[in-house]
Amino acid sequence: MKSIILKRGKDESLKRFHPWIFSGAIHHVNGKPEEGDIVTVFTSENEYIATGHYQIGSIMVRVLSFENETIDQHFYERKLTIAKDVRHSIGVINSNNNTYRLVHGEGDNLPGLVIDIYGNTAVMQAHSVGMHRERQIIAQALKAVMSDDLQNIYYKSETTLPFKADLGQENGFLLGGDTNDVAMENGLKFHVDWLKGQKTGFFVDQRDNRSLLERYAKGRKVLNMFCYTGGFSFYAMRGDAQLVHSVDSSQKAIDLTNANVALNFPDDPRHEAFAEDAFKFMEKMETPYDLIILDPPAFAKHKDALHNALKGYTRLNKKAFEKIKPGGILFTFSCSQAVNKDQFRMAVFTAAASARRKVRILHQLHQPADHPINIYHPEGEYLKGLVLYVE
Repeated sequence: MKSIILKRGKDESLKRFHPWIFSGAIHHVNGKPEEGDIVTVFTSENEYIATGHYQIGSIMVRVLSFENETIDQHFYERKLTIAKDVRHSIGVINSNNNTYRLVHGEGDNLPGLVIDIYGNTAVMQAHSVGMHRERQIIAQALKAVMSDDLQNIYYKSETTLPFKADLGQENGFLLGGDTNDVAMENGLKFHVDWLKGQKTGFFVDQRDNRSLLERYAKGRKVLNMFCYTGGFSFYAMRGDAQLVHSVDSSQKAIDLTNANVALNFPDDPRHEAFAEDAFKFMEKMETPYDLIILDPPAFAKHKDALHNALKGYTRLNKKAFEKIKPGGILFTFSCSQAVNKDQFRMAVFTAAASARRKVRILHQLHQPADHPINIYHPEGEYLKGLVLYVE
């Protein structure tokens, strides 16, 4: 039997249902498990406490269950059914919206697994070797739960699996193969690049914040920095913005942005997109924007990069404060899990003070309800945002 025995006193976090077991808590390992194997965890008194995926690194077990149960297709069907029921209960599955996150790792008690739904296609992503090894069983469970609503499952884990595991993973379809990549969010259509795009192809986590932006866009000149596929841009246009400029360093992202705007507002002269470095664009920009969105990629993927990340957020926001018109609105975000809310707010505060602008906080933003945070796993809170009024 492959099992883990904990050191004395190291079961307290598990009694509070925290889903990670760190290497320092382990007394010894029985049965020589390989990375990704299912292991049973016992206290120092040899009492069962959890079952999870074994892995190599500081986090040695990701807990799947605190019940002594078999981890099989039936287990995943039950977990996925619960996740689907949650999405129905919060209203993200409706005739106007077929884009949402079905599984959000620890937030849905399936650590290491992400599943986003785009119409009749699911994009599945493994962040642990255990979930990777069980991808076929999970795909079968997913099809059973979603039934005819699901026709395609695309597995996209080349860049999310541990590098040292050397799995040789290639992305590809586990079910179907339909290349129709148009989905709908709150009545707006967009192309999803699940083949080569970032994350699962679209930043589903900004849906609610894009809706909020739409309410502020009327009559404003909008600048969408780090636009990726243009989500904030076409919401601003539906909100009757005077003009919308989209900026990203990637030409591929700009091409997708233009395609998405054209899906919803064909031949609309209000939109223009630029493939350019954000800092260089903001340094030389002449248009007097009165609504700016700063939604950069993660500046800190781990705590070692925290100091430089905070400097980057301060520098970026300072430039926006210097350039935005009086009476302007700034939407600013951090998706870096290593940066907490207080640290991000301090970076923005420092930027505002350095730019000598009077600033009010209108909204404090976070990830949406289909990206739930397990109350026993506060580390799952990653998206932070502020909406600011700048005098």
